[in-house]
Amino acid sequence: MSTCRVVATVIHREPVVFHRTSFTSVIAVRAVRDIDREILRLAGPAFLALVAEPLFLLADAAVVGHLGTAQLAGLGIAAAVLQTAVGLCVFLAYGTTAGVARLLGSGDRRGALALGLDGIWLAVALGAAITVVGVLLTGPLVAAFGVEDDVAGFATTYLRIAFLGTAPLLVMLAATGVLRGLQDTRTPLVVAVGGNALNVVLNVVLVYGAGPVAGMGIAGSAWGSVAAQVASAAALAYVVVRGARRQQASLRPDLAGVRAAARAGAALVVRTLTLRAALLVTTYAVALGAGGRPDEVATHQLAMTLWGLLAFVLDAIAIAAQAITGRALGAGDVDGALALTRRMVTWGWASGLVTGVLLAAASPLLGPLFTDDPDVPGLLVPILVVAALGQPIAGVVFVLDGVLIGAGDGRYLAWAGLAVAFVYAPVTIAAVAWWDGGLVTVWVLFAGLFMTGRLVTLLHRARGDAWLRTGPTLAA
Repeated sequence: MSTCRVVATVIHREPVVFHRTSFTSVIAVRAVRDIDREILRLAGPAFLALVAEPLFLLADAAVVGHLGTAQLAGLGIAAAVLQTAVGLCVFLAYGTTAGVARLLGSGDRRGALALGLDGIWLAVALGAAITVVGVLLTGPLVAAFGVEDDVAGFATTYLRIAFLGTAPLLVMLAATGVLRGLQDTRTPLVVAVGGNALNVVLNVVLVYGAGPVAGMGIAGSAWGSVAAQVASAAALAYVVVRGARRQQASLRPDLAGVRAAARAGAALVVRTLTLRAALLVTTYAVALGAGGRPDEVATHQLAMTLWGLLAFVLDAIAIAAQAITGRALGAGDVDGALALTRRMVTWGWASGLVTGVLLAAASPLLGPLFTDDPDVPGLLVPILVVAALGQPIAGVVFVLDGVLIGAGDGRYLAWAGLAVAFVYAPVTIAAVAWWDGGLVTVWVLFAGLFMTGRLVTLLHRARGDAWLRTGPTLAA
């Protein structure tokens, strides 16, 4: 039996005819272990690059948590707002990855880099606007959470400074998306490691002081993160610009290209807005149920930071899905894209199972690492157990999300996200306000209702063929 027939039987369970000239048809005739290597080649290095922002916040939490519970709770409120503002622009990475990969698959490397530069210029413009608006509205944004005055004060201090790092963060997103689309996940990995190491050093020095540097408290943590973000953005942008020069692509902003990038990202903005809204609803529900008490808000902050870290672990496979799917469809190879998608789904649930087991096993040990408050570790354990149970579902969700983003199916993702959010938000608020649900109840609804809803809508789409659109141009 030929190698092609073996792979077709293992993955499709029926013979498949592959296009001989396409990129993924070459992969399709390999053994399954070679397909796994292709996924690992992209997903492995993508992991540390993806967790750059959560690691920034995790380092902040470890340093700030020992200042006091109120400071840690303030960081949690600020992080929820900042992650929402930046998260709405994640299309700069995801959409750019898909668009660049499609052009690369069609053989147009210069066009791929030109598209990537348009995304970076869009990131600069959006970052400047968000910084101005965010600094002006910091007070009202924090006040909306209804926390105690001391917590609100620390949150305001951190958030007003952290907003200054918005533009660098968005440039990091866009430049990383370009490199992923070019099938380079190693460069973002190197920058992520360096940026996070710098962030940890600056946080410790600026928060607690060292030598002639006076300790600045929670403000020092914000300044340290901003400085590390600026350095990381400069490094990634330099690599993209150098590649563009080699291909003789123009470095000047192309207004038509920037507008096209913005339009292409509109559906992904809606999709991301529904995800961020769900996270904000979750944080609001916790604050409402806790009556503003710092211990429960701080516990939720730690749990959400750890969830975010694990989410990015799983999303590393989704990044591979975006890059491979975009390149395959750009080359016109539908069968290869389907074969790799099915294999990546297996990777998704298996990875979720592993992260879930590890999180549950480590749950009693994590609390004391981040806070000296004796109440928080006890509150944290059951929350992390709930989060662990939801990891296999999350693994499949992230992979399928990546596949559909790589295919340019943003419009469906937007409508599906709205449908799930419109169910999750009122049920969660009602569980706290009317049925006296506590912290565990909120997390059961988040890991169960919200993630399961996303799983159902994504599986429904993946079973059809409407998302399998080919060609060098990313579908709207």
